[in-house]
Amino acid sequence: MVGGRNSRGGLEGKVYMADMKDKVALITGGTSGIGEAAAYAFVREGAKVVITGRREELGNAIVERIISDGGKAAFVQTDIQKLDDVKNMVEKTVEIFGRLDYAINNAGVEQYFKPLTGQSERVYQLIMDTNVKGVWMSMQAEIPAMLETGGGAIVNVASVFGLVGAMYGPLYSASKHAVIGLTKSVALEFAKQNIRVNALLPGAVETPMIERLVVGDEKAAKHLDSLHPIGRAGRPEEIAETCVWLCSDKASFITGSSVSADGGYTAQ
Repeated sequence: MVGGRNSRGGLEGKVYMADMKDKVALITGGTSGIGEAAAYAFVREGAKVVITGRREELGNAIVERIISDGGKAAFVQTDIQKLDDVKNMVEKTVEIFGRLDYAINNAGVEQYFKPLTGQSERVYQLIMDTNVKGVWMSMQAEIPAMLETGGGAIVNVASVFGLVGAMYGPLYSASKHAVIGLTKSVALEFAKQNIRVNALLPGAVETPMIERLVVGDEKAAKHLDSLHPIGRAGRPEEIAETCVWLCSDKASFITGSSVSADGGYTAQ
């Protein structure tokens, strides 16, 4: 039986969605946070997973945990800003597991908040190349591989800031608005070819990215929690479950959508 990780890092051994048995999921930015949680969640549902990222040691450690529990996984070191790396991650996925059915385009970077006039071109380039160009290139490589085996599902991880503005964070917000636009456009292009493409919009989630933004600032952390009507930030596992559902046959009529998983943030 295939195992995965629960919300506290323990193992679960139950497969819930039979339609994922022997399917293959590719997860970018898979070495921590939402990406890591998604890897465990897809394995639990019977899928084989390929995780990508720049940190080889972390990636290999996650793969070892999955394999030791009876799952099937591989790590491909990838810089999502580089076209050759993006092409290679898909080619390696097909080479290792024979197909590609699901893609979670999760790799991204944050923006440290500062006034508009203090934001640099270097930061602009980093955010746009990672959060926008990385998603665009990933879909360019993933979709042909999916079409080879009859279709698939893609989830592009955006943010609630793809729907609303982020004071002192316009570059991050702009990049996530762009991800939603990419998602809708590509979903329309491939809707009749059995490729579904959706955007997932998390609120604040307890990941290393958020920790870097509020590190050592308890007041900021509490304020972040208070922004969500549910009263707390999300957990990576909660976002991962939404990724799994959007890829599953249970969401077969959903494409081109922006699905918020934000504790009520955008309902205000």
